[in-house]
Amino acid sequence: MKSDILIIGGGLAGLTTAILLQKNGYQVRLIEKKKYPFHRVCGEYISNEVLPFLKSLDIGIDALATSHITRLAVTSVSGKILNANLDLGGFGISRYTLDNLLFKQAEKLGVEFIFDKVNNIQFNENCFSISTSSSKVYESAIAIATYGKRSNLDQKLNRSFFYKRSPYLGVKYHIKTDFPSNLIRLDNFEGGYCGLSKIEEDKYCLCYLSETSNLKKFSSIPEMEEQLLYKNPYLYDVFKNSEFLFEKPVVINEISFERKTLIEDHLIFCGDAAGMITPLCGNGMAIAIHSAKILAESIIHFAKKDSRLNRQALEQDYASKWEKQFSLRLKSGRLIQNLFGNTLISNLAISSLNKLPALTQALVKKTHGEVLA
Repeated sequence: MKSDILIIGGGLAGLTTAILLQKNGYQVRLIEKKKYPFHRVCGEYISNEVLPFLKSLDIGIDALATSHITRLAVTSVSGKILNANLDLGGFGISRYTLDNLLFKQAEKLGVEFIFDKVNNIQFNENCFSISTSSSKVYESAIAIATYGKRSNLDQKLNRSFFYKRSPYLGVKYHIKTDFPSNLIRLDNFEGGYCGLSKIEEDKYCLCYLSETSNLKKFSSIPEMEEQLLYKNPYLYDVFKNSEFLFEKPVVINEISFERKTLIEDHLIFCGDAAGMITPLCGNGMAIAIHSAKILAESIIHFAKKDSRLNRQALEQDYASKWEKQFSLRLKSGRLIQNLFGNTLISNLAISSLNKLPALTQALVKKTHGEVLA
């Protein structure tokens, strides 16, 4: 079964790429192992840099009662606090809602969705062959991998980052709580940090990143939270005075912030599969959407339907634009993350940044992009 474009993974990057390419006349097939809507581990805060672009996709985001976030607070393990303005700002929306909006728009445009698990990817004679768990084989001249942070496919593709230690796990809840709707707060605990911000309706996203070793010290996630997260007085207050809406948290293991390759044997990576900013910087959703736009534009330019595919020029153009837009932001995120997640260092960092507001704003700016039209 052949198509013009084959996308593996239906997160923000995959869905956005599918919409843009389908609108430009390509026959797009997208393979996703889960059926929409479903929850993902994500901080669920989006920088306003992508808001005009999202509106241009006509997905109905204006009709949602999303939050408008203009302020940032960061707390240390012991409870010291840093406050800052978010000049560009952002908004909160759950992945459950946003992914489903994008899915419905892609489906309306004619994107073909295959709900199955990809087992293998092969490239031979200028064509990709993608095999799935249901023993189906799909073929395409161009294949795009947007399957997220980490997958068994990374091992099969022999991507180098897969073999490096990934010491983090992510945990997400939706809660109801008493908290300012225009604030995103990042609360440190030993070996990790937690983000809290409003999403749609009257719900809040509580999502944290922790060193995996923390969980190994205790018998369960609740015990780890009580023994570590509760030591931050701000987190203690949230956990004790909120209504938790999930029966159990959404959890993901083996989160890697290592540099990743953008192209492997002509398979093009996009979104978190291409590179992930640290959650502390809160712009992973915006980067995934922005990277999808860059990739779609490169494909449209170098894989015109009425002429031969210039694969080398396509790959070089995408890689060059991706590096220009995101490499410094991801590097800055990794460096900033080193200031937090430790009692002593986080206290020193917050005390110092409180005395240097210009530096604080500069650090915030380094992890944000320009408004994407």
